[in-house]
Amino acid sequence: MRTIPASEMPVNADGSAFHLHLKPENLSDRIILVGDPARVTAIASYFDTVECDVSSREFHTITGNYKGKRITVVSHGIGGDNIDIVLTELDALANIDFETRTIRPEFRQLTLVRIGTSGGLQPTVPIGTYVAAERAIGFDGVIYFYGENEDVRDMDFETALCHQLNWSIEGLSPYVIPADPELTEQITRSDIIRGCTIATNGFYGAQGRFLRLPLADPELNRKIEAFQYDGCRITNFEMESAALAGLSALMGHRALTVCCIIAGRVAKEMNTNYKDSLTGLIETVLERI
Repeated sequence: MRTIPASEMPVNADGSAFHLHLKPENLSDRIILVGDPARVTAIASYFDTVECDVSSREFHTITGNYKGKRITVVSHGIGGDNIDIVLTELDALANIDFETRTIRPEFRQLTLVRIGTSGGLQPTVPIGTYVAAERAIGFDGVIYFYGENEDVRDMDFETALCHQLNWSIEGLSPYVIPADPELTEQITRSDIIRGCTIATNGFYGAQGRFLRLPLADPELNRKIEAFQYDGCRITNFEMESAALAGLSALMGHRALTVCCIIAGRVAKEMNTNYKDSLTGLIETVLERI
């Protein structure tokens, strides 16, 4: 049995995970992920009781009970690189014995729902729409650092995507991960659209925003908006869904990203006062997770 060295899995002196500062007993099987640390407090305000409240850097965690359900809410900050940190440490808390540094014999599956904000790419997803990433398209590269990633990717979709987009971004290949189908059924109803979400490794150029620096492919967004495959149109941009879906699938966890559309990229509209728009989505996820 492999013993994981300290350099591979740092553990704090108090027995907590290195970045999250959580201990195994702090973690529920039901986890809500958000980008903003302040949003953790907002979601936890619905809890009937609170067990723990831990903050470290951009990672804020509260575990408590909501209508008889034990739920952990964790903030991950911005980007797929942070998802790699957060999801790896959550999985370690669930499936690695921190004292012996060995993998536990019985697998513990986590259910993870990320609540985020996003930019809409189709007229069917105007500002205020809730969209679930039934398929997550990665423009970030995170999944390629892990072996056997082909097992969880939709390779036919990837081929069609690269062909229709005439992909020309050097050194980066898009990947496609389906969300957990049972969790998608559990969370979505007629109030949440099932879409195809692109997760990029940046907010500006990676999402086709042109300020001072020219874009490598100025036509990329137009091609993305026109893309069609297997009845699917690409609905929205954000920055974390693909890394979450891909790593969760590799680890054996259930994961889904649901976003509130706060920007209309085609109409060039933006709602910067979006916090109230998230309230309904937060309440919906709390009820259904």
